[in-house]
Amino acid sequence: MAITPASRPVSPCFSSGPCAKRPGWSLENLKTAPLGRSHRAKAGKAKLKLAIDMTRDVLRVPADYRIAITPGSDTGAVEMALWSMLGARGVDLLAWESFGEGWVSDVVKELKLANVRTLKAGYGELPDLTKVDFDNDVVFTWNGTTSGVRVPDANWIPADRKGLTICDATSAAYAQALDWAKLDVTTFSWQKALGGEAAHGVIVLSPRAVERLETYKPAWPLPKLFRMTKGGKITEGFFEGETINTPSMLCVEDYLDALNWSKEIGGLDALIERADLNAKTIADWAAKTAWIDFLAVKPETRSNTSVCLKVVDPEIVALAPDAQAAFAKALANLLEKEKVAYDIGAYRDAPPGLRIWCGATVEASDVAALTQWLDWAFAVEKAKLVKAA
Repeated sequence: MAITPASRPVSPCFSSGPCAKRPGWSLENLKTAPLGRSHRAKAGKAKLKLAIDMTRDVLRVPADYRIAITPGSDTGAVEMALWSMLGARGVDLLAWESFGEGWVSDVVKELKLANVRTLKAGYGELPDLTKVDFDNDVVFTWNGTTSGVRVPDANWIPADRKGLTICDATSAAYAQALDWAKLDVTTFSWQKALGGEAAHGVIVLSPRAVERLETYKPAWPLPKLFRMTKGGKITEGFFEGETINTPSMLCVEDYLDALNWSKEIGGLDALIERADLNAKTIADWAAKTAWIDFLAVKPETRSNTSVCLKVVDPEIVALAPDAQAAFAKALANLLEKEKVAYDIGAYRDAPPGLRIWCGATVEASDVAALTQWLDWAFAVEKAKLVKAA
């Protein structure tokens, strides 16, 4: 009989998106949101401009880069970039998990670009980054949310590249150090690492990306939601808080609350430190736990946010694939039933296993408590298999 752990996580929220709210969060903190007001009124525009300015401050975005709030979460921001900028030269697409595969599908099947190379790797690994051709535009995810595999740094990206780098950084921003000099288009959503409310994205453009927008016109029509230029010039108002469509001012206020909290605890360095500590808590537990391991093959590529794990117990591995998947799902379901951990099952397209969000809004003490419950759940579910055998 497995012994039930004595302590529980204070917050059972370990979802990889939308992610846990910051410690101490309350709806009361959002009472200054200009609800019932137009986002184009002075009060609304001031809040949107503040969100852009604080994003620049906390993420240390260079002064000559432009930042805008987009519709459609990170997906909307990425597709805005793909539809607006690709086609000017060849494209290298990097994919090692489901979201990267989604951008491949967009470019190949929807935009139907001809001069495209796709560099792929299986779950747990990265493509060979030395094979990337930077004469082309390069599309990649910094942190593979559904595989727990991230690029270790930006050293593989040359400073003298001819093409643009388009980086989906949605589960990396606010948890990992982004090398802005190597990134021309960077996208993310605040629902990830800062636990904000969903449906809004952020796009960050380097001067090189702005030049592309002002000198290149795609051969296909652009939906209104994707248009960042007018008359061949960048729409400056878009980068000052004049959003293309109507944003939720409540969601914006929630983002501002998370940004203020970030600054109060020490800014980007503190956010990264908290995520690193959470991931280390998982790593220390996994190192002494025989039944579990990371999906990421190389330690230097392990995510510190979307930590993906696989069950490696020999008796479970010996099961048929469907039975392995059922076992992993049973672990997640049991912990949800116990109100210990919500939404920690592997992503639907990923190999069976667990995915635990370890971003900065999660407390290390909660992660430590969770590991005890993971051992308990494993013992309970394996005992059921033994009894049924």
